[in-house]
Amino acid sequence: MFGRREPVPFAFIAEADKFRSNVTPPPRERASAGQIAGRSLVSLTVVAGLVGALLLGMPALSSGQAPAHTQHSEASDGR
Repeated sequence: MFGRREPVPFAFIAEADKFRSNVTPPPRERASAGQIAGRSLVSLTVVAGLVGALLLGMPALSSGQAPAHTQHSEASDGR
């Protein structure tokens, strides 16, 4: 099926493909209600944080009108 294989330094790794187990692993345990609630709470917190950061950052990202007043430095008065 795979054609030619490259040599490996450990013989037991090369021979591992020959041995297949007929034992099926046990089924995964279902998450309890507390685990599901905890995961959803963490997900909700992350999403709320991202939305809040987006909402707080939008005014800084907007390219609205230039401010009506400009700062004037006393150093440029030419004293």
